[in-house]
Amino acid sequence: MIELDLRRLRFLREFEERGTMAAVAAALGYSPSTVSQQLALLEKEAGVRLLSRAGRGVRLTEAGHVLARHARVLLSAAEAAEADLAALDCDVRGSVRAGGLQSAARRLLVPAVARMRAEHPRVRVEIFELELEQSLPGLRLGTVDLVIGDEYDSQPRPRPAGLRFTLLLEEPLRLVLPAAHPLAGPGGHVAVTDLQSEVWTASAEGTGHHAMVVGTCRRLGGYEPDLRHRSSDADVQLELVRAGAAVALMPALTLPDADPALAVRGIAETVLRRRLVAVTRDTPPGPALTAFLAAVTERVRDLGR
Repeated sequence: MIELDLRRLRFLREFEERGTMAAVAAALGYSPSTVSQQLALLEKEAGVRLLSRAGRGVRLTEAGHVLARHARVLLSAAEAAEADLAALDCDVRGSVRAGGLQSAARRLLVPAVARMRAEHPRVRVEIFELELEQSLPGLRLGTVDLVIGDEYDSQPRPRPAGLRFTLLLEEPLRLVLPAAHPLAGPGGHVAVTDLQSEVWTASAEGTGHHAMVVGTCRRLGGYEPDLRHRSSDADVQLELVRAGAAVALMPALTLPDADPALAVRGIAETVLRRRLVAVTRDTPPGPALTAFLAAVTERVRDLGR
């Protein structure tokens, strides 16, 4: 009878998802040689070759793909069993690994951590700043439990199988100009068309925010923005605006309550929105994750008030 180690099956599942020993090592915090040793031991347990040479690297054999497919089922079942056992304990405990883009980490995740410390001190919460695209592999593989991502009007995100997307909040986008800008009058709205000659700032290329800024200027203004400054730190973007070096298009959650150096205006041509979504695996969450999701939801209600 074949006896398979669940921990080694996770290494195999990670390799199937990430494709290289180095990527698996970086994701799990091991050295590439350790990853290679664990997969070699798994081959001995399974009694078949799971990896074959491919140039300078290795790839899964047909048997490797078959076992990786079963590994998904076995690891998911183990996670469900752990959640069921934890649910029998009235004292909520366990761990939650949650990530999100900067504004979500600052305005939603950090307050939720504070709430968990007060209400469920035996739950270990780890948070990190990460864009949704970067965190999806870890989310699917179980090394991440929750990611708060965003999507913009006219730019819906794909919905990969095996993941659950839950809407948390919807917020308007605002144009942000230096307070002394000629268009920053008392009217309350500024046309994207009138900002064609401006220098723009946005998040890093490849992010949803970057694509939204470029797409909005093309669609509403009919031009390619002079996007000279890129930072995924909202504070850096705002500092560029304060310095008179750029204009920006930003979600309301990233903006300060009041700043005399900034002119925050609506978009004259239309109303654009951003939606924040909680992304989890499409399996019943354990008590620790359930409690943390409740803390995030309560924080969203607080912001609504």
